[in-house]
Amino acid sequence: MGLKELTQSRIILYTTIFLATCYNYAFFVNVLKVYPPQINNIGFLISLYFVLIAFNGLLFSLISNFYSIKFTLITIIIISSLTNYFMNNYGIIIDKEMIANTIQTDAKESLDLLTFSLVLNLITLGLIPSYFIYRIKIVKQSIKKELLQRSKYIAIFIVMIVVLLALFGRHYTSFFRENKPLRYNINPTYWIYSTGAYIGHFLKTENSLFYPIGEDAKIVPQSERKKMIVFVVGESARADHFSLNGYKKNTSSPLDNYEIISFSNFYSCGTSTSYSVPCMFSSFGRSQYSNAKGKQFGNLLDVLANTGEVAILWRDNNSNSKGQADRVAYQDYKTSKTNPICESNGECRDEGMLVGLDQFIASNQDKNILIVLHQMGNHGPAYYKRYPKEFEKFKPVCNTNQIENCSVDEIKNTYDNALLYTNYFLSKTIDFLKNYSSTYDTAMFYSSDHGESLGENGIYLHAMPYAIAPKEQIHIGTLAWFSESFSEKINTKIDTKKDYSHDNIFHTMLGLFNVQTNVYNKNLDIFIKE
Repeated sequence: MGLKELTQSRIILYTTIFLATCYNYAFFVNVLKVYPPQINNIGFLISLYFVLIAFNGLLFSLISNFYSIKFTLITIIIISSLTNYFMNNYGIIIDKEMIANTIQTDAKESLDLLTFSLVLNLITLGLIPSYFIYRIKIVKQSIKKELLQRSKYIAIFIVMIVVLLALFGRHYTSFFRENKPLRYNINPTYWIYSTGAYIGHFLKTENSLFYPIGEDAKIVPQSERKKMIVFVVGESARADHFSLNGYKKNTSSPLDNYEIISFSNFYSCGTSTSYSVPCMFSSFGRSQYSNAKGKQFGNLLDVLANTGEVAILWRDNNSNSKGQADRVAYQDYKTSKTNPICESNGECRDEGMLVGLDQFIASNQDKNILIVLHQMGNHGPAYYKRYPKEFEKFKPVCNTNQIENCSVDEIKNTYDNALLYTNYFLSKTIDFLKNYSSTYDTAMFYSSDHGESLGENGIYLHAMPYAIAPKEQIHIGTLAWFSESFSEKINTKIDTKKDYSHDNIFHTMLGLFNVQTNVYNKNLDIFIKE
C-alpha cells in the first residue's frame, strides 16, 4: 500500500518543487554574485525559482507516462543528489566533457571520490526521496482524463515561463546572453542536457569512418644513431607549483642535477583527461579539435608507425590511453600483475612503468623508439595516495579524499608532495635513458594533461568548461631533457617563457624523430633547427 495516492501530474509538480528547492544551492549562490539581492533584482531572483519549477515540470511531463514516471523521477533524483554534492563541494560543472570523463574513469579512481559526505548526501537527497516516490500509489485514470490533466499542467508551466520571461525580460536577456556560465549550475537541467549531448556525440562517432593521416611519413636519418624518446603524459600538474618555474617550495628538487628545459607558459588543450590526452596527440589544434575528430582521424602514434622505423609502446598507470594506443602496443600498469611497485592498498606507483623496458628496447634494436608513460601523477582528490610516505616533505597534509574539509595550505602541501614524487619519477626516467645515451640519441618530454584547482575561489579538481576555466586548470607543467648527442641535432636554446600549448606537441614529436610528412608544420615545432 502506498504512502498516498497522487496523480502523475501532482507527483511531477511536487518533485520539481523539491528539486528546485534542495538541489540548486550552487546555482543560486553563483546567481547572487552576479545579481545581488537589491530592490531591482528581487523580483527576477524569485522568478528564477519558479521558472526552474515550470521548466522541469514541463520537461518531466513530456518525457514520462504512467509506466515510466517512477523510474524517471527516481533516476533523476539519485543522479541529481550526486551532481549536487560535487557542484557544491568542488565547484564542478557537469558538462558533456565531465560526462565523458565520468564514464571513462575506472572503478579504482571512482573510489577516491567516495566519502562519508557523499554517501550521506546520496542517502538524504537521493535514496530517501526516491523511497517516498517508490511508495506513492499513482492514481490510474483513463487515458483521456490523464491527457486532459497533463495538458492543463503543461499549459500552466508554459504560461508561467512566458509571463515571467516577459515581466523580467531585461534580466533574462543578460542572464542568457552575458551570463551563460550561470546555466551550467542548474540542477538537474544542465546535466540532463549534457548527457543528451554526450549520447548524441557518441552515436555520431561510434560507427564513423576512420581517416588515416600522414601515410607519406618517412624518417630522414640525421646520423647512424637511432633515437629513443620517452614521452611522459602527466596528470593534473599545474605549472605554478614547479619550483623550476619559480614556485617557493622546492617541488622539483629531484631534478636539480639535470639540465632541464622547463616551459613556464605552457597551456593544455582541455581541462579533463578524456579531452586533453587525445587532443595533445592530434594534428588538430585546440581551436579545431573535437572528440569526434579525435576518434575519426589518425594521431601522432599512427604517423610515427607509418614510417615503419619507430617501435612504439604505451604503458598506462592512469585510466587508459583514451583511444590513442588502439593501434600500437599497449600495457596496463595499474595492477600488481604487471606493475612490480604497488602498495598494499592497491596503489601502483608510476616508477613501476620503467621496470622491464629494457626487454622492449632489446627486441627493437633496429628501430627508433618511442615509449609513452601515462602517469597517475597528481590525480585528485586523494593526493595523499599519490606518493610514498618518504616523499611527505611538506606538512601539514590532507590525509583524506574529503579535501573540502582541509585547509587550502594542507591541500597544497599534499598536492606538492605528489608533485615532488612526479619529479622524482622524471629523474628516474632520465637515469634510465642515460644508460642508453652511448648508443642512442635519448630524450624525455613531459607534459601534463591539464592543471588542477586547489580551493582557489572555492573551486577544486578540474574539468571546468574551457571558456570559464581558471588558469590553474589550463596552465600546465611541461619539461624536456636531451642527451648531449641529441642536443646537437636540435635547437635547445629556445625562449622557455614563450607561450606554448598542446598544439605544439604533435609537430614537435615528429620533428624530434625527423619525420617528413604533409601533416607536419615546422612553425609549431618547438625545437626545430633551421
